[in-house]
Amino acid sequence: MDGGDLELGELLASAEAAPPGESVDVVARNLQKRFGAEHVSFLFVDLIGHRLVRLTPADEDDETEPIELQGSVHGMVLRSQRQHVEADGQGSQRIITPVSNRGDCIGVLEVTLQHADDTVLRQVREAAHALAYIIVTDRRFTDLYHLRRRTTDASLAAEIQHQLLPTASSCESSQFTLAAGLVPADDIGGDTYDYTLDRDTLHLSITDAMGHDTDSALLATLLLGALRGARRSGYDPVGQAQQAHQALMKHRRGLATGQLLCIELASGTCRLVNAGHPWPMRLRDGAVEEIELAVNLPFGVPAPIPYREQILQLRAGDRLILLTDGMQDRGAAAVDLAEVVHETRALHPREAVRTLTTAVSEASRGNLGDDATVLILDWHGNRAPAGDTAAAN
Repeated sequence: MDGGDLELGELLASAEAAPPGESVDVVARNLQKRFGAEHVSFLFVDLIGHRLVRLTPADEDDETEPIELQGSVHGMVLRSQRQHVEADGQGSQRIITPVSNRGDCIGVLEVTLQHADDTVLRQVREAAHALAYIIVTDRRFTDLYHLRRRTTDASLAAEIQHQLLPTASSCESSQFTLAAGLVPADDIGGDTYDYTLDRDTLHLSITDAMGHDTDSALLATLLLGALRGARRSGYDPVGQAQQAHQALMKHRRGLATGQLLCIELASGTCRLVNAGHPWPMRLRDGAVEEIELAVNLPFGVPAPIPYREQILQLRAGDRLILLTDGMQDRGAAAVDLAEVVHETRALHPREAVRTLTTAVSEASRGNLGDDATVLILDWHGNRAPAGDTAAAN
């Protein structure tokens, strides 16, 4: 074990020994001790995904305004996932390093040093990587990160909806890269997305509970609880759909549309159920098309017709786009989604999602009549995903 490994082990041990809300303090003290860092702070992405909020160590003033991602060097670091070094104008160097975990962009670590050679830059990257794991662990025990990520007030319905979503909006594996985004309506519309990865299967879902505000949020809670319970009990997509349908019928809370997908990692074979939901889109060999699926009735509609499983075969290089009707309704209808999907084909799914949701939000002048949700899956097959986190000075 070399010195770098020992230092990283010391950092992780110190973080575990500290209170869960003091992760940044632990990393700051570690970097100050090792490299004489003049300033250390962590900036994390807000709930909307448009700004960064600075969290400095507890003994420093952190009352600073959020930084807009668009057009900022911090946004560039998040998009590229590459370390950036620049002069701070006072004779020191400012190092901005992405803090990410399995493709989930948590934020950036900002460190100011008098001098940083390649060895120091590498060790700062290692500290940022360790910080990602520390935060993922510690946010289970504290509301600090949830509280500080809020740059706007959240209604009860928005609170419920946010808690239903996965804690990470992006995930990377050797077989795939996925990212999702949800822009809530002024009066929450009940959208959710979900994913989980087993040893041999990727499970995806996108749902839209009818109604607005707390009514739709409560319906979404019932729906997603039934889907997750069925999935964790080993049901296939048809079984999950039946369990969700029965839950809505039993409790008579309303209707919901959705798509449920199970993708075999070894083959790319996707088994899916479409319960009254908008068709997905696929980008293959540079061409964008809607996938014309057979449509079952929404969950909660009394009908004797059983849910139907359909097969979709993914190929290496495919991009699959799942969306809710809020991406197509009213003002959003002015956006040519197929064109935007084509224009963003070279972007990471995170950036493609952000571009799509921003286009829909701007077309609706920021006043969405319904939640707008999109989930993008890039299928690599047995190929490793593109991109790395190497330094870029």
